Amino acid sequence: MKLPKYVHGYTNRHGKIVFYYRRPGQKKVRLNIAAGVLPWSPTFMDAYEQAQGQAQSALRASRTVPGTVNAALVAYYQSAAFTKELAGSTQKNRRAILERFRKEHGAKRVAMMHTQALQNVFNGKGAIVQRNWMKALRGFVEHCIAGGMMTTNPLAGVKLTKKKASKGFHTWTEDEITKYRERHPSGTKARLALELILQTGHARSDAVRMGRQHVKAGTLSMRRQKTGVQFDIPLLPDLLTELAHQKADQLFYLTTDYGKPFTAAGFGNWFADRCNEAGVPGRAHGLRKASAVRHALNGATAPELMAWHGWKTIGEAQRYIEEANRIKLAASAGAKMRTGIGSPQPGEPDRTANAVENT
Repeated sequence: MKLPKYVHGYTNRHGKIVFYYRRPGQKKVRLNIAAGVLPWSPTFMDAYEQAQGQAQSALRASRTVPGTVNAALVAYYQSAAFTKELAGSTQKNRRAILERFRKEHGAKRVAMMHTQALQNVFNGKGAIVQRNWMKALRGFVEHCIAGGMMTTNPLAGVKLTKKKASKGFHTWTEDEITKYRERHPSGTKARLALELILQTGHARSDAVRMGRQHVKAGTLSMRRQKTGVQFDIPLLPDLLTELAHQKADQLFYLTTDYGKPFTAAGFGNWFADRCNEAGVPGRAHGLRKASAVRHALNGATAPELMAWHGWKTIGEAQRYIEEANRIKLAASAGAKMRTGIGSPQPGEPDRTANAVENT
């Protein structure tokens, strides 16, 4: 099998296959993966990107001046706070922001960073972009303070633009789910994609990693890629129907036309096309939300929602409990109107009519 560019592999003296990244002129970096992880799988490619970043950081370290933002960022990228505590996708997103910051301010002394300078960096950016920059810079500044490179937190006084209220991703309705199913019948990859996310309630970054190796005795057991939270959930009937169409030797449930696992972004784009074909506005994350609403409507408690969807805080689950309660109350109100509850009984005056006349 051809490996990704600059990746080499060999079997060590313990009989384990080891992969490492080595680009000419850069330090050799071992890929941090568990035994049995296949090349080109999402987990393998996340480790590949991390190794690339570590090799580049080591190269920059030999070219940077101590005490500068450049040098501090190199150290931060190699720290446990960055490499161990952040998920691969989070590392990638925050590195992209920090590299933009480095481009403008890399040669400056890190100890001289002050609130007004950082406020100027934030000014002019949108509210959501500001919050993403704050998350990225906060981790970097905390690393600098812990390492004695800074004595105060210059981010403490930075003011962010208030963001407008947003409902986030559109939650799929039952009509939209039906419409999608009608366009993509059972046995198609498009139908499997919908059922995999709707029936498990998990993010696309987890869906693209799901496969037979995660199922034992009808239970799907994994850890969320983003947070590392464990979830163990039974496979539901509609999903089992679609999985029955899978080839016995196919490891991952969702694969590209070339037989390789999707990346999360690649799957998102592919699934968006299938939604457009079906004429529905939803996207993958909206199915995850629809799953939570379904569970809540069927009486799932907040702790049960947390266990199923792999959430860390009860607040995430409580939002869907409240949404389900709103739907139930509206349905109850409609039922009362249809059955005439509250209308005048025989012999009673029609107070509603009187109220209308008096308005």
